[in-house]
Amino acid sequence: MNDARRQLIDHISAGAVFHGDFILTSGKEASYYVDLRKVSLDHRVAPLIGQVMLDLIAEIPDVAAVGGMTMGADPVAAAILHQGVARGVSLDAFVVRKEPKDHGRGRQVEGPDVAGKRVIVLEDTSTTGGSPLAAIVALEKVGAVVVAVAVVVDRDTGAKEVIEAAGYRYLAAIGLSDLGLSK
Repeated sequence: MNDARRQLIDHISAGAVFHGDFILTSGKEASYYVDLRKVSLDHRVAPLIGQVMLDLIAEIPDVAAVGGMTMGADPVAAAILHQGVARGVSLDAFVVRKEPKDHGRGRQVEGPDVAGKRVIVLEDTSTTGGSPLAAIVALEKVGAVVVAVAVVVDRDTGAKEVIEAAGYRYLAAIGLSDLGLSK
């Protein structure tokens, strides 16, 4: 395990894992909750997220942009964009709104044009796979070519299977066991 990944796991374990009774997006109950925004917007952790996620997606050729459903994917995409620049990797970022705007240009996908470009959909933590699939629908409507879904923390609650059943590659940087958690 490289140093950036180890540091990221430590930061997530210490600052983003909460124990108690929680209801997940799926409606299921859980005894812990991973709130990645507690660390993904932290100046010490964002660069680590960018480094780890760049390593995760490095083997996928010709990726032009990364992003996903706002709000969870936004800081992850920004971290990748900035760490990419530091490594000499040219990646743009995009944001997918839940619904198209009802004013201005009426866009649902914001950022540089992704039509005809290979993109990776991001998620901070995965539960059901619903958010990445919704982002994929919006991206494909504007002509993007989705080549994978990449998540920082996989909760091992079925998202991988849902994404793969829909025909997309699924990559996760950190699993529950890395955080000392179980299903």
